Amino acid sequence: MVRSLTAPPVASTGPSDPDHGSGADATAAFRATQLSVGYDGHPLIDDIDLDLEPGTVLALIGPNGAGKSTILKTIAKYLAAIHGAIHIDQRCVADMTNRDLARKVAVVLTDGLKPDLMTCYDIVATGRYPHTGRFGVLGPEDRAQVRQAMDLLHAWELRDRDFGQISDGQKQRVLIARALAQEPQIIVLDEPTAYLDVRYKLELLAILRQMAKRRGITVIMSLHELDMAQKIADLVVVVDGKSVVAQGPPSTIFRGGRIDQIFGLTDGSYDPLFGSLEFGAPVGDPEVFVIAGGGSGIATYRALQQRAVPFATGVLHEADLDHHLAMRLASRVIAEPAFEPISDASLDQARQSMATCRAVICCLDQFGTINARNQELLDEARSAGQTVLTDVSQLDQVLGTRA
Repeated sequence: MVRSLTAPPVASTGPSDPDHGSGADATAAFRATQLSVGYDGHPLIDDIDLDLEPGTVLALIGPNGAGKSTILKTIAKYLAAIHGAIHIDQRCVADMTNRDLARKVAVVLTDGLKPDLMTCYDIVATGRYPHTGRFGVLGPEDRAQVRQAMDLLHAWELRDRDFGQISDGQKQRVLIARALAQEPQIIVLDEPTAYLDVRYKLELLAILRQMAKRRGITVIMSLHELDMAQKIADLVVVVDGKSVVAQGPPSTIFRGGRIDQIFGLTDGSYDPLFGSLEFGAPVGDPEVFVIAGGGSGIATYRALQQRAVPFATGVLHEADLDHHLAMRLASRVIAEPAFEPISDASLDQARQSMATCRAVICCLDQFGTINARNQELLDEARSAGQTVLTDVSQLDQVLGTRA
């Protein structure tokens, strides 16, 4: 009987031989206590404390060279801990044999694997060796797990290809399939989405998330994609090359400009609501006034920012998505508190700002009760003879080469 990699845990039907593993154990746990990691006895990051329940997805983030890979290599026992200890199932990793550890932990690191004359099937099959007998002979269940893992990663069509002759993205999929075939309790991945296109990137992270939540597998990985870390992780650990500077759920890590500070962003910012990196507002006095609301202005704001055209916008409500993005990209934002009608004062501010602009872009097809007075702005712009547009591409005729 084959156990699905995304199904709830079931009792093993494999051989009772102690050398044959039984897959993920729902009682698995991971703990790092006062852990210091580094090279040649010199600590790079000190005082790492982690206590992960089964099924936890942990994302390590930080600048290049911050120590993410060093932490992962120490967890995988590729590097010895300088201080402290790592425990899996209450057993100290330092005291475990490599075979014992391989039954608990699967590892996918960025260090290139360079096998000689091995097919992709052969590579994935090595993930079953911790569960086979001493001669490493694959049984029917082992072969079924290899096939299932390769199917999940869309790698079965590569099974007869020489591993050394496929692309980096294909190699990444094969190596992750090998890790899945291992049926680990913990899977450690260093930049698993590197080299993958958007389709496979999303599918991989979905598979990891399903394994964590349905099978209780603990996932520990480093990620460059902040938006992915924000969406997939239960716990985020931020390192800066000296220490753990922040640790907690994404809701606490990705807020209040913390990411901007950690990564030293000066030419833009990370937007946790959109999960995106945003460039700063164009420099200069507003040349365009944007009438928007209800999310209608987002594409226009981004287009103006890309064209380096400074703009003002209003009157927006503070709970509006347009307001959230405008605060990052616009030179001036006229706003009202959420759900409040537009006041005379705000309308006057918008009117004055609009009068100094060379063009007005209206992103709205209709106006509701809460923003009805923005219709007045539009009517006044037309009455005053201002250029009123509905699309950024029409700016060419107004701003010339600036657009």
